[in-house]
Amino acid sequence: MALLVIASCQLMVVLDITIVNIALPHIQSALNFSTTSLSWVVNAYTLTFGGLLLLGGRTGDILGRRRMFVFGVLLFAIASLLGGLAQNSGELLAARALQGVGGAIASPTALSLVSTTFREGPERNRAFGVFAAVSSGGGAIGLLAGGMIVEWLNWRWVLFVNVPIGALIALAAPRWIKESERHPGHFDIVGALTSTVGMVLLVYGFIRAAQDGWRDALTLASFAAAVVVLAVFILVERGSRQPITPLHMFADRNRAGTYGIMLSLAAAIFGMFFFLTLFVQDVLGFSPLQAGLAFLPVSAVIAVGAALASRFLPKFGPKPFMVAGAVLAAAGLAWLTLTDVHSTYAGSILGPICVFGLGMGMEFVSLTLMALSNVPVRETGAASGLLNATQQVGGSLGLSILVTMFGTASTNEAHKQIPRFLAQATPAERLRFKHTGQLPSPWSDHVLTSGISAAFIMAAIFTVLAALIALVVIQVRPSDLERLKGGTGPAPG
Repeated sequence: MALLVIASCQLMVVLDITIVNIALPHIQSALNFSTTSLSWVVNAYTLTFGGLLLLGGRTGDILGRRRMFVFGVLLFAIASLLGGLAQNSGELLAARALQGVGGAIASPTALSLVSTTFREGPERNRAFGVFAAVSSGGGAIGLLAGGMIVEWLNWRWVLFVNVPIGALIALAAPRWIKESERHPGHFDIVGALTSTVGMVLLVYGFIRAAQDGWRDALTLASFAAAVVVLAVFILVERGSRQPITPLHMFADRNRAGTYGIMLSLAAAIFGMFFFLTLFVQDVLGFSPLQAGLAFLPVSAVIAVGAALASRFLPKFGPKPFMVAGAVLAAAGLAWLTLTDVHSTYAGSILGPICVFGLGMGMEFVSLTLMALSNVPVRETGAASGLLNATQQVGGSLGLSILVTMFGTASTNEAHKQIPRFLAQATPAERLRFKHTGQLPSPWSDHVLTSGISAAFIMAAIFTVLAALIALVVIQVRPSDLERLKGGTGPAPG
């Protein structure tokens, strides 16, 4: 029951990233977002989530993990209610950012509770397998749930649905989860603020570049400010007695490699869901429900990959699954780069996303176990927060880079399609284009698919980088295998 409560929280937090994705076309028309600025509906959540995860994990270590788990869940639910009531883009983005704060507290404390509730060995391996399957498969489940909600209700309910779920989790947690021991310490507020502001500036620079070009003054100023603020963040962390980012965590070769792999894979998976959601609805003409059903096989395949990894990790160790998982993900994304206006779901989408999902299932179990291996109990919150932070920051940063690739490629394709459209358009169509600046179908479909194909090329590069890190950096020792089998092994160094 404890695992059910913890996994339900993680499902709600992860699901929210993609349950909103399926509603993006409806949000765009209702609140007047452009295609490039629309990514901020995702990034407003993931940036505050990723930027504050380290602080959120630290609050659990100091104030008690169950207490902060419940607080984070309730804050997430309240922010969801406010988002559902939003009347303009500013209100929605503010609510999404507040959701990220709640998720940043709830998610790392949930992962810490798994680590401290279940004994090391097969029991914890299975628990991490469930947690990882929920973390990686929740995205596809979110697309299905989002499709059902948008089809039968409206886009606001993709946010309202979190309110009763959050309330039930908050009520169940005190009954089934034991409070953890508190550890003395203080909060690194300056570190949390500088890390979050630095990442926001960096992502804004990429989004701005997609809209106004790489030579735009505000684009360059944003990148320069991001470098300065992130440098200040590193200096603050190096001088702090209890930093929000324990830099000694990176001294362990395997853990540092794990964070690098997670950063790269998150960049790819966020982009895949974002762009495929637009493709199946805008080009293939799927309804929101059909779009959600289209991604359902991913959840099943991710569960298979997670189950395989959980079962054979004690025998082979995590490295083979890290390498194989990244290679499968790269193969799936490379396959998706072939997508064009003539593609079909069965012929061009289903196969690649299943290959990608199998790889992700293997990856998330292996990465979670490796990131928390040999971590003292008093630092499990920090280690959990750091893993989640690399996932969310990697997702936000990666999505902004992919949106930049999309914007550049789609702009170039638009320059080719506009003359073709004008040569065939009626006077009424030309007048409409003059007022809106938007190409109608099928010309707009060529522009969209050209941008999406370019984005998938970069996403595939990210996964290849993850495979190389796993192959070169990760080293599994005999003592690691002993602990995975339930033995004690040597004490953590």
